[in-house]
Amino acid sequence: MFSGDIKSNINLHDNGISDERIFEAAKIVGADKFIADLPQKYGEEVKERGATLSVGQKQLISFARALAYNPKILILDEATSSIDTETEMLIKQAIEKLLVGRTAIVIAHRLSTIQNADKIIVLHKGEIRETGNHQQLLAKKGIYYKLYQLQYKDQEILAS
Repeated sequence: MFSGDIKSNINLHDNGISDERIFEAAKIVGADKFIADLPQKYGEEVKERGATLSVGQKQLISFARALAYNPKILILDEATSSIDTETEMLIKQAIEKLLVGRTAIVIAHRLSTIQNADKIIVLHKGEIRETGNHQQLLAKKGIYYKLYQLQYKDQEILAS
């Protein structure tokens, strides 16, 4: 996040990105809901590093920025870290919308962030140890399966 306002944090002062595109990007990722509650809406001041925003709000604005720029490839690094469970659900929904029609590299420790990926690569000590989709990796009962058990110990593991 940068000093300025919500709008400039989405378009990064690029006049080629219309207000309509900014508003649509914010709506698609769900940022419009909290922005609508701000006194100045898209003109609301953002302090340096987004000090006035929650971690989840900063993530949603970042997603809106990415969507406004419409990249072909995205790299998301720990997009759901440091957020509460309720915000995690909003972020996951935003990620699903953000990734449509794009190639993405998603780095995550929370397996819920990557469960719908076409291909998951499990790294351990800098080496590729397993590859596959969610169900394939659960069926292997290797590292991914053990991580899944740790993260979802209170839920039934669905390997079918």
